[in-house]
Amino acid sequence: MRIAVASGKGGTGKTTVATNLAYLAAQAGRTVVYADCDVEEPNGHLFLKPTIERESSIDRLLPVVDHQRCTLCGRCSEVCRFSAIACVGQSVLVFGELCHSCGGCQLACPEQAIGEAPHSVGRLRLGASGSVRFVDGMLNVGEAMSPPAIRAVKAALPTDADLAILDCPPGTSCPVIESVRGADLLLLVTEPTPFGLNDLGLAVEMARALRLPFGIVVNRADAGDREVWEYCRRQGIAILAEIPDDRAVAEAYSRGELAAVAVPRFQERVAGLLAKVSSDRLLENRGVA
Repeated sequence: MRIAVASGKGGTGKTTVATNLAYLAAQAGRTVVYADCDVEEPNGHLFLKPTIERESSIDRLLPVVDHQRCTLCGRCSEVCRFSAIACVGQSVLVFGELCHSCGGCQLACPEQAIGEAPHSVGRLRLGASGSVRFVDGMLNVGEAMSPPAIRAVKAALPTDADLAILDCPPGTSCPVIESVRGADLLLLVTEPTPFGLNDLGLAVEMARALRLPFGIVVNRADAGDREVWEYCRRQGIAILAEIPDDRAVAEAYSRGELAAVAVPRFQERVAGLLAKVSSDRLLENRGVA
């Protein structure tokens, strides 16, 4: 089973939910892998404190032009939808930050003057935190596109784990869609504020467009207003957990501790969430009101 934990906005407690879910599932005897797909600023390692066993480069392929064979016909730039390659004067320029590594320019070149070479976009790390297996990726500074790094993190997931927890980037843009694609269940973590409600609506639209089963986790549930509950009632969306605003949880977070270890009452809430997300009935909900 693959559970993606996402949020319409940052700061809702997504990583807190994801890391503690992974920890409690492992404590319950399940074979668990935690994967941090928020490759622009991964922070799950701060709480799980894994022992890193293997590290490697995350690469993507960029076109390389053999200028001796190139006749400047311009066919490569004609087929590139992203303007990542262009004939300018007597040379061909490659704009790597725009390239999607589709290989179209190489296929289109009549002179076979275009090859491909690997370009490092980040680092992949694999390890373990107790009985929780750990995978994360870190995008290199200056890299414009994170989906290649996210795909590398997902490709590194061990196939023998019966539960994978994917900690996704915030928002609803391409990195999030790449992270949640193929998930069996999507958990949307929100907070009862106007900003939280607005971005939750966008995340729900995304989940429904992708036809993913999903449910809501309301963090800091006793702060703010009740509009999130009203929205979920109108939309027919299940609220799977309500986590109170607890200073002890915030203090554990500030120390880099798992709240499920430091705060027993928080552990009870997340254990209840784990029981619900393991339900076959929940997986039948495709997120359609």
